[in-house]
Amino acid sequence: MTGVVVVGGINQDITVRVDRRPRAGETVVGDGPAVSAGGKGANMAVAAARAGGVRVALCGAVGADAAGRDQVEQLRQAGVDVAGVAVRADAATGSALIVVTPDGENSIAVGAGANATLTDAQVAAACRGARVVLAQTEVGPGPVVAAARVTADDARLVLSPAPVVELPADVLALADPLVVNEEEAADLAGVPDAARVRERTGARSVVLTLGAAGVEVADAAGTRRLPAPTVTAVDTTGAGDVLAGTLAAALAGGRSLDEALEAAVAAAARSVQHRGARA
Repeated sequence: MTGVVVVGGINQDITVRVDRRPRAGETVVGDGPAVSAGGKGANMAVAAARAGGVRVALCGAVGADAAGRDQVEQLRQAGVDVAGVAVRADAATGSALIVVTPDGENSIAVGAGANATLTDAQVAAACRGARVVLAQTEVGPGPVVAAARVTADDARLVLSPAPVVELPADVLALADPLVVNEEEAADLAGVPDAARVRERTGARSVVLTLGAAGVEVADAAGTRRLPAPTVTAVDTTGAGDVLAGTLAAALAGGRSLDEALEAAVAAAARSVQHRGARA
């Protein structure tokens, strides 16, 4: 049995560090580019594998190009099972263009490439037998729905709607937890409030990430805050992915939601002290 199966995107990250974000129509020159492995799904899978204790597999797609070969090899070296990663001859590996400012905050634009080619059959085959399925929407809503259908009776669904896309109500209701940042929470419920997101989506539990302030949790037991360690952020790219991947691994290992979140928040805090999504 696989402990965690991640369904999500695999990208080549291209990062430029700038003094400030460009305004509309403006060009800003910065340091870089730095090219590295990324993609929310791949980042989550690596974080889950690094957390240890469970077998981790990734369901995704790359192009038949140098970037795709590099991404798959780095995933393999990180201990991720890549049998579920398809190689597409008719699509390029996805790319993420990342701008990072001195405060460590980032803005990201993603070219989906091969990430948009996942099939329901591929997802269903990868997810069978998992304890926890971690699905994220960088690959579009279809694969997330397919993952939820497979896991409805046999596995726990951890859902990261990043970016927010329209998903069926029964899929959102299976999320345990639904992991959102403040912007995603506002998109789903109008306000960045974990209890409101749970009420609006019907999710079994909701984790609202608050950056340096930690996380807010809402479930059947009520709403509570879990703090984050105080650190100096260098680059926040991928911090949410680290949190979600570590959380999924801890849940698959039998920890309670709060116990799993303590480990996940600590891992995310460590990650922002280094550059890149997988430092």
